[in-house]
Amino acid sequence: MRDAFQGELDAIRNGLVEMTQQVGFGMARATSALLEADLDLAETVIAQDKSIDKRRDELEERAYDLLARQQPVVATDLRTVITSMRMTADLERMGDLALHVAKVARMRYPSSAVPPEMVSTIMEMGHVAQRIVTKAGSVIASRNVAAALELERNDDEMDRLNETMFRALMSPDWAHGIQTAVDLAQLARFYERFADHAVSVAHRVVYLATGEWPGARDDEPNSYTTAN
Repeated sequence: MRDAFQGELDAIRNGLVEMTQQVGFGMARATSALLEADLDLAETVIAQDKSIDKRRDELEERAYDLLARQQPVVATDLRTVITSMRMTADLERMGDLALHVAKVARMRYPSSAVPPEMVSTIMEMGHVAQRIVTKAGSVIASRNVAAALELERNDDEMDRLNETMFRALMSPDWAHGIQTAVDLAQLARFYERFADHAVSVAHRVVYLATGEWPGARDDEPNSYTTAN
């Protein structure tokens, strides 16, 4: 019975890792569609968002079924199932954010939504998004607390890029009009929230491994002990 339960937990964890790969691939292609004004690629990202939603539903159903059949009595097992369900919600939202980027690309086609001087910033946002979602998948698989906490630094990098974007939009030298500024402000927000959800996933991994939420203990912000 115990081996079967652990096998189900491992299957859910593997499904979560697969979701990080799906949403990472989606954001990479959405960024390419945006920068290259590639309508076909944007449409592909939009269509494939349904597969991410389906994967979330499958994992949640599996978790509910596990709770109903096995009725875990060990606190760590219950925490693992519930927290995994919350991770699926974070990852599904990341997929939605890639979808939103693709929709901006589609909306502005055949033109590009990104003026030439902002291409490097959007490109770097895409790169940071890829690094952070790849790390999120790795920490889900390994439950490495130190690696999970490192994602905060990647999120800081995304915040810096977001600030760079808004300084450009607010500059008196901005010459691309209000609509382009609105598009870029939205895009910056999509990338920022994508990173925020990845950090949320990492925090949930820390909680699974330690029983404590990162930063919950102000007197010992970096103190984590293994939970029973």
